[in-house]
Amino acid sequence: MRPLPDLLGRLGIGAKLGLLLAAFAILATGLTGYYSYSQSRNLLVNAAERELLTATQVLGRRLVVALAGVADDVRLLAQAPATRRVVQGDRNGGARDDLAETFSALLRVHPEYFQVRLIGAAHHGREVVRVDRDDGRLVRLDGPLLQEKGYYPYVFHTLELTPGQVYLSPIVINHEQGAHAGLNKPSLQVATPVAGADGQVWGVAVVNIDVNGLFDLLKADLPEDFWLYLTNERGDFLMHPEADLTFGFDRGRRVLVQDTYPAVQDLLDHKAKTVVTRGEQSVGPVPADAVAAFMRLPIGVPSEGRFVILGLSQPIQTVLAESRLLGQTTWQLVLAFSLLAVAVAALVSRAVLRPLNMLVAAAQRFSREHVMGELPLARRDEFGTLARSFGEMQTQIGAHLAELYESRSRLDHLARHDPLTGLPNRRFFTDRLEHAVATARRKGGTLAVLFIDLDCFKEINDSLGHGVGDEVLRETARLLCASVRETDTVARLGGDEFVILFDTVADPRDVALVAEKLLQRFQLPLQVADRSLVVQASMGISRYPEDGADAASLLHSADIAMYRAKHQGRNNYRFHDTPAWPAGEVPVAAPPAVE
Repeated sequence: MRPLPDLLGRLGIGAKLGLLLAAFAILATGLTGYYSYSQSRNLLVNAAERELLTATQVLGRRLVVALAGVADDVRLLAQAPATRRVVQGDRNGGARDDLAETFSALLRVHPEYFQVRLIGAAHHGREVVRVDRDDGRLVRLDGPLLQEKGYYPYVFHTLELTPGQVYLSPIVINHEQGAHAGLNKPSLQVATPVAGADGQVWGVAVVNIDVNGLFDLLKADLPEDFWLYLTNERGDFLMHPEADLTFGFDRGRRVLVQDTYPAVQDLLDHKAKTVVTRGEQSVGPVPADAVAAFMRLPIGVPSEGRFVILGLSQPIQTVLAESRLLGQTTWQLVLAFSLLAVAVAALVSRAVLRPLNMLVAAAQRFSREHVMGELPLARRDEFGTLARSFGEMQTQIGAHLAELYESRSRLDHLARHDPLTGLPNRRFFTDRLEHAVATARRKGGTLAVLFIDLDCFKEINDSLGHGVGDEVLRETARLLCASVRETDTVARLGGDEFVILFDTVADPRDVALVAEKLLQRFQLPLQVADRSLVVQASMGISRYPEDGADAASLLHSADIAMYRAKHQGRNNYRFHDTPAWPAGEVPVAAPPAVE
């Protein structure tokens, strides 16, 4: 697998720009979605905390109201005339029966009451009238079943109170013998003194409350996922969704709320009245994180400073259940916007790179063809500025290239042509001759080379000057070019030596006729520097393949034939192999007179 830098290096700038834009868009969308989801979760948790705290406060007020109602009931019982007469020793059985019926009516109205009693101050706090709840029915105890209760705190503490005051006992497990339905159940005794007409306290009216039943009534309207806690002033659980954790002190162990929710310690230390915190719920087989709210609730006589801690909790996962749908919706939106971002990034990349691609295409075409392609010249942005600059650069480069091509063409022409006459030079002619020989050899054809040397040219240079000599050479070049076919090659080898290549020769007589024609033209005077000069030439002819198999040998053979013509009187021509020419068929011109 190729490393990522190599793969990115193979991508074009358009793909990289698109990926970069898409990455930024996806990152921004993802971060926005994550932030929104995270904030929504926090808002839900905060809302749940406020809701729990509000519900705890409402439940606390309801508990206070409920306990106040119990206190009103015991005050009403204590102030009833029948209660006062019975507690003062009225032996009238009818009064006791009426009072017992009143107790029964109260129990029927309040299913959360375990027991209603009237306890006298005399005889060690012996019960006077008592009605209990037992297995769904009401039971009145009388005679020997009445017990002495003077040693219980709810009796002797209440006897110390003034009439009208109410005593609330600590919430404990009721271990009193004969308590019927209240036996071994969490109980709360609410008691008040019973005074006679003289103000003397004669006894105590007591209502024994089923704590679980009381709180079942209080929490009836709470959602099912709200869990209720109640602790004493030391933090011991009195109520907990898991019953094994309640009243641990009654079984010789301590189960404290501050161990699960450390923030509750501030309530126990009177540093706060309410706290909202998080902890671990132990209800169920798997512990779960929970958000919880607690409040300190004073109970009993204010001077005693007694209180309970009331709390509610709710699992975080329940609180955040609504956020799951929000999370799914959020991530769906993130995905949709990410796909949209990719599409927009592709379009933006394409739009941004279009002028750049035009510049690249124009540069490539200019590099290949030296022709300017289409450029986004009308744009008013950086691409337009770059395009106009590139266009100017192309124009300048094109002009420089044209000059360079022209210079190179001139140099090439100078390298292959004679600067004086403009004819091909020896090198160019040799290349042409070699090519012609190769073609003739391949096709079985023939060709001929005519070597021309001006007669007495040195005397012209010496007598008339080199300027006149140069003009003579130029006029000779024009004469030779005018006397041959366009397919024939006329070249100057150097000095006063010229050569003509006939690359297609069907009959040797054709070359002889050209030589005759040239001799005749050389007899005519040349107009040079306002004077007429008669310039004559000696010529030699070589043929392929008879006189040479390559360019060098053909030139050498033609040169030998030319010198033979000079030695035989000049102003003449000869073939390299003169005997091979049929005698008398091609006349040799006589040297003409020189003017």
